[in-house]
Amino acid sequence: MDLKELSREQLEYLLTDFAKRWLAHDGLWFQQVEQAHGIDEAIKLDAGAWENFTVNEARRIMKFLGLEPGGGLDALKKALHYRMYSLINRQEIIEKDPNTIIFKMNDCRVQSARHRKQMPEFPCRPVGLVEYAGFARTIDQRFETRCLYCPPGEHPEGSYCAWEFTLKE
Repeated sequence: MDLKELSREQLEYLLTDFAKRWLAHDGLWFQQVEQAHGIDEAIKLDAGAWENFTVNEARRIMKFLGLEPGGGLDALKKALHYRMYSLINRQEIIEKDPNTIIFKMNDCRVQSARHRKQMPEFPCRPVGLVEYAGFARTIDQRFETRCLYCPPGEHPEGSYCAWEFTLKE
């Protein structure tokens, strides 16, 4: 495969398709563990995988963007836009105050697929706590992360989860 021969449209399609493939693999892996060991063990193992993956992903994004550790809110905002699933989920960042942003996942491919299949929402909060806090701390150790809402808890229509990142001085 020679990427130089692909058009911009083909490259964008390929990037999005790679993200979908990655997420499909993640979901299939989870389902296999859940079938073999139950939901609680699957979530425990998933959180362990995300604990390592999120740090790796943040470091790679930082390298790509030329961000140094300790970059604060600006670095985190930039990095969140380059996460693997940012290509396939609808998300937004809201500036709450000079030290705090709120990251909202308004359309989550995992939850939307489960909804279409009339399945219950995936209880992702325990994994999300590990994932988002680890990502933010890799960008800047001063971040404190708080979940505002996330399944299995209630959430507003049009948003699946929201995470608050506060830079502590």
